[in-house]
Amino acid sequence: MTFALLATDGAARRARLTTAHGAVDTPAFMPVGTRGTVKALGPDDLIAAGAQIVLANTYHLLLRPGHDLIRDLGGLHRFMAWDGPILTDSGGFQVFSLAKIRTMSENGVEFRSPIDGSTHLLTPERSIEIQHALGADIIHPLDECLAYPATREATERSLALTLRWARRAQAAHAEGASQATLFGIVQGGAWDDVRERAVAETVALGFDGYAIGGMAVGEPKPLMYTLTASVAARLPAAQPRYLMGVGKPEDLIEAVSQGVDLFDCVLPTRNARNGQCFTTEGPLVIKHAEYARDARPLQDDCGCYACRRFSRAYLRHLFLSEELLAFRLLSLHNVHFFLGLMASLRSAIAERRLEAFKTRFFDRYPVPAAERSSD
Repeated sequence: MTFALLATDGAARRARLTTAHGAVDTPAFMPVGTRGTVKALGPDDLIAAGAQIVLANTYHLLLRPGHDLIRDLGGLHRFMAWDGPILTDSGGFQVFSLAKIRTMSENGVEFRSPIDGSTHLLTPERSIEIQHALGADIIHPLDECLAYPATREATERSLALTLRWARRAQAAHAEGASQATLFGIVQGGAWDDVRERAVAETVALGFDGYAIGGMAVGEPKPLMYTLTASVAARLPAAQPRYLMGVGKPEDLIEAVSQGVDLFDCVLPTRNARNGQCFTTEGPLVIKHAEYARDARPLQDDCGCYACRRFSRAYLRHLFLSEELLAFRLLSLHNVHFFLGLMASLRSAIAERRLEAFKTRFFDRYPVPAAERSSD
């Protein structure tokens, strides 16, 4: 993997990340393909929307269909017919969210499958083995993610475990035959000085890129923004920075301004399946009665297939009728919106007009005062 900085505007960066499966222009948003598919969308849909990289979930692919099967069939790229880069998480976040069916130890995490009740042990070494078998381009070590709030004692104990697991993951990665690039994960909870130490000790291990973990786990938005800015400013300038699991459009804009390069979130497709559509004038809920006779597209200036061909009235009809086409069209629009937002941010950074872009965006896009940046 190579990472080349092309332009900056304040702390924001325009760059190009190149992997064995192609290049990614950053800042970039990664649609989430949890089980080897971005829900309701095919690879051609993603390419048409402007996607260059997708995220796949180690935990879910371990449980079904199994990483050995995927490896034997040529790896995840071939299995899901996606030729571009793939980033995989470690599986840790999903495991730790299943508190009632898992047991954690120094060795790793033992958990029961919610599919068939089978028992699995996920260790730092096992997580790397699974990701190698999947054939992802960017992979991550097993880490512990704490929900907010957590005590300082629990946060420091968790960080120490994450760092020990990171060293074990590095050793396993070095022993395996893989083209993948291993990113380190910076934890540290809601404590800025603990985050500072997490950055220093994680960077000292020498990864090729760095993920910022443990955000969007219940903390207030201003705190998330403050911590993200603090961590990003301390990470190496010549390496990519990835904010895990974030977020809403306003979150992406704020984090890009703070120097973050990569993002992922389930919101575009999950919210589409619940009838929420993102537009430049804010989200709209398509099932509302006000759209029953609305002949306009979801967004007048959107070039996605859904907006080029269909009215709000028709999309509302599909959604209320529980027609499967509704999920595809709304997901197409939302993914197109998120990827278009990132393309606009890249252009704004390259032309050094990011602040002007942000002002215009937020003049139209409503954000509750309690969720705004503290700047």
